Amino acid sequence: MDLAPLRESRDFRLLWGARLVSQTGRQFTVTAVYIQVFQLTHSAAAVGVVGLVELVPLILASVAAGWIVDAVDRRRLMLVAQVCYAGASGLLLVSALLHLSVGYVYLFDGLSAAVGGVAQPTTSAMVPRMVGTRLIPSALALDQVMWNTTMIVGPALGGIVIATAGLSWAYGIDVITYAATIGAALMMSPMPPEGGSATTSGLAAIREGFSYLRGRRVLQSTFVIDLVAMIFGMPRALFPVLAVQQFHGGPEIVGFLLSALAVGALLGALSAGWVGRVRHQGRAVMVAVAIWGAGIVAFGLAGGNLWLALACLAAAGGADVISAVFRGTILQGSVPDVLRGRLSAVHILVVTGGPRIGDFEAGMVATAFTPFVSVVSGGLACLAGVGVIALAVPQLWRYQAGGPT
Repeated sequence: MDLAPLRESRDFRLLWGARLVSQTGRQFTVTAVYIQVFQLTHSAAAVGVVGLVELVPLILASVAAGWIVDAVDRRRLMLVAQVCYAGASGLLLVSALLHLSVGYVYLFDGLSAAVGGVAQPTTSAMVPRMVGTRLIPSALALDQVMWNTTMIVGPALGGIVIATAGLSWAYGIDVITYAATIGAALMMSPMPPEGGSATTSGLAAIREGFSYLRGRRVLQSTFVIDLVAMIFGMPRALFPVLAVQQFHGGPEIVGFLLSALAVGALLGALSAGWVGRVRHQGRAVMVAVAIWGAGIVAFGLAGGNLWLALACLAAAGGADVISAVFRGTILQGSVPDVLRGRLSAVHILVVTGGPRIGDFEAGMVATAFTPFVSVVSGGLACLAGVGVIALAVPQLWRYQAGGPT
């Protein structure tokens, strides 16, 4: 790993370390929501609906927040968002303590997703200003180390906590961990907009952000290819069902399955010092997404062999993190700072919205057919999608670092 961003930027160290703590807690809640909905309904479709419940507020918040990120002090906006995150997790804690119906779980989880639509583009847009253009690939790789460490530790510990102490403990731990990001935001330097206040606001600013994408085929295709991978190839909504029906376990198996994706991603991120030397970044994205799809197919074919299934998920996760680093580098390295909040919002919307649509797709296909059919067909659809994009947008395959997007 290239640790230069951590050495050279105090604010990046604060942000990275605080998110390591709070995102671990966040994964407790992600795991708990899936398990709580399945316990209340015993329905794969109901678990799949979690994705839709999160998607709508995420879209609205992300689109609205993009221009705000570019118009205000990003450090202050981060502080407000983290306080709201803690509040939303607190409401989910109440739902577990009072044994509220699934409708309340959907509502409170939707509120949490809306907060994420503001929080994630805010922190994403802060990183380039903290480290400078030269260190963006290394900083994004370090972010992937942080993120995937939390994806390993959070779901695994969350599943164990839920199995032994109950849902309310998982939600309570998440609430406490937001103290880290709130404290970091208070300690960081202000980050007002470069060049003063934005010249546009509201709908005009939102249109300006989307107008930047017009005609930029490479940038557009990095969004599309991630949507293809996550909508068709993300099987996480089926983990509570597979844990019981295929692996004959409980919440701890759900945690292990969620963590397995991140194990591979963490290994990929820890060895990602080479990404800054790769010129054919578009080609790297396409190959990585194809490996993700193949890994999901293999996971589906693993049957009841838990260790083989975990290994397949890990391989898929390793490919996914490489795709994420290169897609993020293409975006953050080509977008001017005055638009970075709005384009980061679009990026976060794709990255977080795709899996939520994938949750719904996986749940519906599993209900109509079987979980096995849902997993394998999704992986195959991902591979087919990569082929279609390769034919439709040859510019992505040819794209080199620093070239026109």
